[in-house]
Amino acid sequence: MTGKIALSSVSLIFACGTALFSDGYANNVIGSVLKHIYGTGSDGITTNYSTTLSSVAFAGTVVGMFTFGYLSDKAGRKFGMMSATGIVAVFSGLSSASSGANNSLDGMLAMLIACRFLLGIGIGAEYPCGSVSASEQSEEEGIAKNSQHQWLVLATNTMIDFGFVIGAFVPLVLYWIFGDNHLRAIWCLSLGLGVVPATGVFFWRLHMEEPNRYKCDSMKHVHIPYRLVIKRYWHGLLGISLAWVTGGNSSLTVVFGWSVVINLFYIPGTVIGAFFVDLMGPKATMITGLLTQAVIGFIMSGLYTQLSQHVAAFAVGPGNCVGVVAAKSGPTAVRGQYYGVAAATGKIGAFIGTWVFPVMIKDFGGSSSAKGNTGPFWFASGLAILSAIIVYFLVTPLDHDGMKKEDAKFRQYLAEHGFDVSRMGLPKTEITGSAVKDTDSATKV
Repeated sequence: MTGKIALSSVSLIFACGTALFSDGYANNVIGSVLKHIYGTGSDGITTNYSTTLSSVAFAGTVVGMFTFGYLSDKAGRKFGMMSATGIVAVFSGLSSASSGANNSLDGMLAMLIACRFLLGIGIGAEYPCGSVSASEQSEEEGIAKNSQHQWLVLATNTMIDFGFVIGAFVPLVLYWIFGDNHLRAIWCLSLGLGVVPATGVFFWRLHMEEPNRYKCDSMKHVHIPYRLVIKRYWHGLLGISLAWVTGGNSSLTVVFGWSVVINLFYIPGTVIGAFFVDLMGPKATMITGLLTQAVIGFIMSGLYTQLSQHVAAFAVGPGNCVGVVAAKSGPTAVRGQYYGVAAATGKIGAFIGTWVFPVMIKDFGGSSSAKGNTGPFWFASGLAILSAIIVYFLVTPLDHDGMKKEDAKFRQYLAEHGFDVSRMGLPKTEITGSAVKDTDSATKV
């Protein structure tokens, strides 16, 4: 019986988090196939179109993170997750079917840009809905305490990295099948296949209930006292947001174009990291990863010529832990918004990095010179050290079952400031599972 409970609980974590595979796939799949089909310059894909195409997906993702961060808390986790997967499925299909009137290239690109923006909203929605739900499911009955963070990492960050790999690999396989004479088919199929995982997860989630933590401690039907929330959690949110901006290593991989190979090396890193995060704790693991990234970055800068032949060295980082910390640091009542703000801040930082690093490479001497390629590594390694310092001073360590404890502390904090905590949680008419409103949790600190 225990084995069945554990399997069911793990399955729910993956049902919540696996849709992030669609994020990795959709972000990586579009690649440069479009330019090969239509060419570049005045008669093909102009620089403005190419820039717009990448920018609108980013803008949509940020909009999705902010909007669905709120909806995740006020409309419900399941509503947010079902909406997110539905949006991704629909606009992955429409992206594949993009076309212009009378085969107009401009019309096709305009439709594709619109679809990519709306697809980005669905992708962004998965972070404060799917990841947050997965974090809450990771502390349910049936999940061993010493593997709570592990299952969350495997269901979220590992899925994103796996999506990056598949997103790079699918166009390659389709190219092997179709060859140079059917590039449009490669492009359409690559984008269209994004419908498959999103649709599968949609039906997987169809019969899910709200997580028990949300049933007990949400503020779905209560006005959220934002002043009190900000007063209690601003420093932690600031630390996580800054760490997400300064600690990422994705911009470094832009320097090297081996998309499939580089993304493939993320997989062992994220899986191995998942088995350390419970042992060391997310905060300590994250600081260790950041400092390791900094050291390796400095080594790569000094030994660039030799190490550039070993691509695996360029795919390291603390990405596993920042999502865990963001998903589990805030209280259930505002967890979606807390995570959404942190993730959106990190996404904005990564977007700025994609613009800054090419300029930096040019200023250091250009991509054809060793100095031009190593300069960004010196800078990024310094940022990693800065991020480690931020995490050390601003981020609170996480305990197992930490969300339940934090919710109890939050209830007590609200009660001490005159807030009626008896109104928190879902009414019994909305609860179909085993959870009941934990009105006594204010005393269970």
